[in-house]
Amino acid sequence: MLNIFVICTGNSCRSVMGEALLNYHGRGRIQAFSAGSHPIGRINQGALETLKRHGLPSEGYRSQSWEDFENQSMDIVITVCDSANAEICPVYLSNALRAHWGVSDPGHVDGTEEEIIAAFEQTFATLELRVKRMLELPLETMPPDELTRELNEIGKLMV
Repeated sequence: MLNIFVICTGNSCRSVMGEALLNYHGRGRIQAFSAGSHPIGRINQGALETLKRHGLPSEGYRSQSWEDFENQSMDIVITVCDSANAEICPVYLSNALRAHWGVSDPGHVDGTEEEIIAAFEQTFATLELRVKRMLELPLETMPPDELTRELNEIGKLMV
C-alpha cells in the first residue's frame, strides 16, 4: 500500500477531510495520514459533521504534528493550504513525491449556519473530486515525474 500524507498548518479541517476521503475511497490500496506544521490540538466540529453527513468515519482523528510521523515512510505528500488566500503552506522535508491541492478553509467562514455548512460541503466536494481522480491513476506504476505532474494538475480541479 502507498502511504499518503495530507498536511496543512493547523490539521483541524481540510487535511482531516482529505485523510478521511483517501482512506475511504482508497481502502486496500492506500493508507492516508494527516498532520500539521502547527497543529491547533482539536478537530473542527464542522469537518466531523461533514464526514458524518457523507457516511464517512468521523471518529479517531486528532490534530497532530507532522513530527509525530518522522519515522513513518511516506510515498506522497499533499498540501491542502490555500495559497490563493495568502495562507503560508508548510514545507515537509522528505523524499516523498509532493503535490499541492490548495482549497479554502471552511473553518474560517463566518455567516449563517447554512453558509457555513455550504462552505464545508464545497471543500469536501472539491477534495472528493480530486481524490477520486487521483485513484483513477495507476499510482503504483507511474514514473515519479509524471505522477507529480498529474497530481498537481488534479490539485487545480474545483467543483
